[in-house]
Amino acid sequence: MTFKKICDIPNIGERLMCKKIYNCLEISDLKDMLNKTKKLYENKIAFQIRVGDKKYKTFTHAEVRNMIDALGTALIDLGLKNKRIAIIGENRYEWELAYLSVVCGTGIVVPLDKSLPENELESLIQRSEIEAIFYTNKHAEAIEKIKYSEKNKLKHLISMESDKSKEGIYSINELIKQGKKLLEEGDRSFIDAKINPNEMAIMLFTSGTTSASKVVALSHKNICSNLMDIGSILDVTSEDTFLSVLPIHHVFECTVGFLFSLYKGSKTVFCDGIRHIISNLNEYKVSVMACVPAIYERIFKIIRARLEKEGKLEEILQYEEKYKNCSMEKKKEIFKEIHDMLGGKIKLFISGAASLDRNIEERYRLLGLNLVQGYGLTETSPVVAIGTNKYYKTGSIGKTVPSVDAKIVDAGKDGIGELIVKGPSVMLGYYEDKKVKSTLKDGWFYTGDLARIDEEGYIFICGRKKSVIVLKNGKNIFPEEMENLVNKIEGVTESFIFGKKCSEDKENIKINVKIVFDRNVIKNSCNIETDEEIYSYLQNEIRKINKTMPSYKAIRGMIVTEKPLIKTTTNKIKRQANLDEIEKT
Repeated sequence: MTFKKICDIPNIGERLMCKKIYNCLEISDLKDMLNKTKKLYENKIAFQIRVGDKKYKTFTHAEVRNMIDALGTALIDLGLKNKRIAIIGENRYEWELAYLSVVCGTGIVVPLDKSLPENELESLIQRSEIEAIFYTNKHAEAIEKIKYSEKNKLKHLISMESDKSKEGIYSINELIKQGKKLLEEGDRSFIDAKINPNEMAIMLFTSGTTSASKVVALSHKNICSNLMDIGSILDVTSEDTFLSVLPIHHVFECTVGFLFSLYKGSKTVFCDGIRHIISNLNEYKVSVMACVPAIYERIFKIIRARLEKEGKLEEILQYEEKYKNCSMEKKKEIFKEIHDMLGGKIKLFISGAASLDRNIEERYRLLGLNLVQGYGLTETSPVVAIGTNKYYKTGSIGKTVPSVDAKIVDAGKDGIGELIVKGPSVMLGYYEDKKVKSTLKDGWFYTGDLARIDEEGYIFICGRKKSVIVLKNGKNIFPEEMENLVNKIEGVTESFIFGKKCSEDKENIKINVKIVFDRNVIKNSCNIETDEEIYSYLQNEIRKINKTMPSYKAIRGMIVTEKPLIKTTTNKIKRQANLDEIEKT
């Protein structure tokens, strides 16, 4: 095994990772974070919640921390000290209260995917030995049914939406009231609870079926080191407003959205749904958002469509070229009209969880919209690397955050190999899983992602190691790279690149693609609608793509469908499952 070490890279006068740019608050654990930030930001608004048409309810940072203390005290009073407690539901402030009331003195928190079907949900509750669960009304029927199974340890049900407790089901609001009363009577069991920052405090299930999903064990130290790293390189303050969009059980939203906002004393507002993102950005004057590439692509298309409708697109495109070398601040002035479409306060867009189209990234920045790409995994709490105002290259995920090292192992002649990382944010391990030895060696976590690192330390992700298609001539094809090209075709919603053995030469592999298309989009843009016309149109677009790449990469076969690809609950393509489906047809 060969390593591409930092010392092997020429002309490096500094460490590969980002250097700290801003002073950040030192914290030892999440409880320490809550206590210290309560004093710093007590009167700042932590949550702004819609309660009607243009009517809102707000909670200050001090009020939030007081509710966490009360809820944690009530949970311990229920006999849940050192127990495993799950949370499932849509993004809401009660979810965040529940999480912190568990992890900051009660027990171990187990965030669950709100998209799981009942059978998988029951399996995870059983596997993680959960004894209590917070849930929303959407999951009430399934949770109440699961409770009566003899296969699990579930005892306490806690509704995040009910105002009153009822037989067998507690109300989170009632528990907070009960906890406040206990605190007034001198109960300090939660407030005085000691935190071991090195012990497992969070159990996270990776994407996949219940049998295949692994349980990632994270500690307070893991999460807090990541919060401090992010805070030391991103320009985020207590004056910022975060829009919570991604599922909060996912570690990207949980750390970068929810916990980071509290750490910086910022305000959090909650998205009303994907269709309402632009209106929410305007309504709440959002300045920071962490989201996935698909959302940024959607926003971009809406902006362009609006400009085209108003007859301003050509002028904007000319201005983009004319002022492309100006500072971001100057671009904000020039393209103020576009910034105003998004509320006028956008300071930072963070893209993660999937590869960001290089062209989209460039277009945003031409308009003075600071869109940066980040990279991380559940196993790394999650942020490994992220672009910043200072450390930025288009197409790159930036440099690693200050306390994380990265290396490339088994690199080919092109410098591409598996990315491995090391630092305090790397997980404790997989809970009850001996396979951890294959991914965690001498403190280095083997990500399974192929990447290259340039001479300045910027990391470029090329694709998943397991996804690479190796041709007869030894050339490597990275499906994700080619899928990005196919997905740019008008009317294509998603695509799947795969290798198919030739019938006449079993050793030879030809590149094929499965395309999922939107009939209405193609009809409106190309004025065609029959299956034959659509197939011909897509085939012609693929030919155009083939002309832009080496012949060995050319796409030789095509399947078209309107049926979505098989994906995980976090919207990642299940490659093997899609291959199996293709082979059946």
